[in-house]
Amino acid sequence: MVGSESRYQAFLDARTREGLRRSLTAVAAPDARTIRIEGRSYLNFSSNDYLALRFHKDVIGRAMQWAETYGVGSGASRLVTGNLDLFAPIEAKLARLKQKPAALVMASGFQTNAAVLQALLDRSMLGAEPLVFADRLNHASMHFGCQAAGVCQIRYRHCDAKHLGELLSQYQGHDGPRFILTESVFSMDGDVAPLGEIAELAAKHEACLVVDDAHATGILGEGGSGLSAKADIVIGTFSKALGGFGGYVAATETVRDYLVNRCGGVIYSTALPPPVLGAIDAALDLVPGMDAERAHVASLAQRFRAGANVVGLNAGASTTQIVPIVLGSPEAAAAMSGRLRQAGLWATSIRPPTVPPGTARLRVAFTAAHEETDIDRLLDVLAGERAPRRARAM
Repeated sequence: MVGSESRYQAFLDARTREGLRRSLTAVAAPDARTIRIEGRSYLNFSSNDYLALRFHKDVIGRAMQWAETYGVGSGASRLVTGNLDLFAPIEAKLARLKQKPAALVMASGFQTNAAVLQALLDRSMLGAEPLVFADRLNHASMHFGCQAAGVCQIRYRHCDAKHLGELLSQYQGHDGPRFILTESVFSMDGDVAPLGEIAELAAKHEACLVVDDAHATGILGEGGSGLSAKADIVIGTFSKALGGFGGYVAATETVRDYLVNRCGGVIYSTALPPPVLGAIDAALDLVPGMDAERAHVASLAQRFRAGANVVGLNAGASTTQIVPIVLGSPEAAAAMSGRLRQAGLWATSIRPPTVPPGTARLRVAFTAAHEETDIDRLLDVLAGERAPRRARAM
């Protein structure tokens, strides 16, 4: 172990020199709008809790009620004795929200992508090497699932349906089932995949369309249903707009039954505990009626994009509640994040390898707990001496 540890330390030292070393920060969260770090309060612009549901009284109440009634753990995997009778009604609600025949709740969003894709792309089950066409900026968990399945991805340019179509045509004569993998809303860019065009290509080339709808579910689409209606298989999480924890897959009954029998993330993972299921259940009840909150978040994000454009900040192609401020180097992103912290604002810097080299950024996310004055304050600090110009964008 001594020799290995020296190599681990060398890796850490290199990360430090490159400005890419990561560390954990202890955070206290008194509410959905602010955090406390080392005794100081900050407005939080780095939360995925888009609808501020993690502090909603109904979500907390049902989590507490189910903990008191069913205990704080499930006691086993779902195939042993952990498949509590709480799961089936939740999965029925989820299937309705996602407009799919069936759904399956799993442990986390990352685990769901990793385990489900490994099972779906298993060449021994498919009878041939699958052809997997993937957006090059898909989430790390999707890449992980492909690697676990041992498949080589055919990556198309980000959100470029034309390039995807060219690649599908190029491989038209190859044997093997076809899969297309994409996120609906991309977590680091806040842009939206051209899902209509991609779905048409999937139908034309008889490809199975798998969509990670994590950052759209609850906050986008009719009644918070997300943007994945045209997907064959939907993967997502309850830890973003639904305010809780856990992952899910929504698909046909056949796919669900196959995953129960083949997916390691189902077979070998302890089932989610009752308090977590209670939070999920309450959030699924609340989300369809939260149109006002969704409109509020969309308005805040648009206000910020308009102001950022006026002061010359690069907000990329964002059209959602996630807005990147692309700064280029890791040092520039870290410096801007530090400047915001000095002003009592928290926006975490995102650096390679999470994003491509040369695109280090602040990933700013807006929630239903934010106010318009919060947006203006953030813009003022980002703009510095150019802040007066920002007002003319409103």
